[in-house]
This record gives sequence, structure tokens and C-alpha cells, in this order.
Amino acid sequence: MSVPTALLLDLDGTLLDTAPDMGGALNLLRAEHGLEPLPSATIRPVVSHGAMRLVSLGFPAATGDAFEALRLRFLQLYANNLALGTRLFPGFDAVLADLEARGVPWGVVTNKPGWLTDPLLAALGLDRRAACAVSGDTVAERKPHPLPLLHAARLVGVAPERCVYVGDAERDIQAGRAAGMTTVVAAYGYIAADEDPRQWQPHGVVREPRELLAWIDQRLADAITSTA
Repeated sequence: MSVPTALLLDLDGTLLDTAPDMGGALNLLRAEHGLEPLPSATIRPVVSHGAMRLVSLGFPAATGDAFEALRLRFLQLYANNLALGTRLFPGFDAVLADLEARGVPWGVVTNKPGWLTDPLLAALGLDRRAACAVSGDTVAERKPHPLPLLHAARLVGVAPERCVYVGDAERDIQAGRAAGMTTVVAAYGYIAADEDPRQWQPHGVVREPRELLAWIDQRLADAITSTA
């Protein structure tokens, strides 16, 4: 059993609650087309799946060039309002502070494009704290391909098998397992009611960010016991 020495995190629905701003951008777009806003409970489970899924949710009949125009406008509206309501999930600031006090590097691996990821992290003061930020366009592949996670491991200088990757979507767990990392589902994230994260075969599930520290400590204890 490998001892975890780095924590890598998905962004939307894992580290950050971005639903207020992504949902806000979608409803601004709907308002531009004379449509009523969608409730947050409808939008929230879709946020982790990105702009295309959100636009499909808001404009289910749109196809082809019309859909692409809507997607580009959505991204523009979102970029103009990146950090109005977006915050760390409750408890995560303490988690990051604890990791930093221990000297455990943490980083972000997301499918969000860098031109959105980087200013968002900067707006929240996280760019100076993260050991790496790998976006959807940083390397040639995106999750569920393992390449972004392997690239992140190289950036933080930790072997993949000693990295824990936390995410709230099946592709996160697929990517983490393919990279040889320990995988944890953020069950507090944007997971639809009809999804069962345990079917994704993660190594663990946490119900709130604070559980991550206890989970890592237990992993360390198990590793020590197994080598005693």
C-alpha cells in the first residue's frame, strides 16, 4: 500500500462550488432569449459536465451552428462573472491549510480550459497556494484519459501511486485509476440523484471536505500497519 504524499483535486464540484456562477451564466443566457431561469437544483448536478452539457440543459432543442453560438455566448457570460458566488466548499480552507502545514503538496486537475481556470484560481487567491493547475487544454488529452493526472504528478514531483485524486464525476475516478492513483469520490459535489458513486469503484468516498484529512490519515495508518 503506497503512502499518500500529494493530493490532486478536480475543480468544479470538488474544490470549488462554482454552481452559482455557472448556473448564473446559463440563466443570463436564457434571459437573453426570453426564457425563464432554471432552478439551481436542476442546474447543479450538471455543472461538473461543463459548458456543452449546461447549454444542452438550457436549450435542449439547439443544434449545429445555433448550439455553438449559444455555447460561445455562455462562456463569455461566465468569464465575465467567474468569481461572484464561487467559493471553496465549506471546510476546504482548513483542509488546504492543514496539508500546507504538513508540507503535503496539493494541486488542481480539471477539464475546464486554462483561460477560465487560471483567472478563477487567481481571483480566489488559490493560484499562489496550488502546487500545480492542469486544465483541459494543458496537455493533449482530457479526463477520463490519465495524461492530465500523470502530468500533474510530474509537476508536483510525486510518483502517481503516491497521489490521491479526488473528484465528483465518474471520469475523475476512471482517470485516477488509469494513472495508478488512489481515487476518492467527493460525494458532496455535483452528483445526480440517480448516480451511485460506489459503482465507479473508487478507493474511498467522502461526504464533506473535512473527511479527506481523516481518510488520508487512516490510509497512512494502514500503510504503516501493513509494513510493521
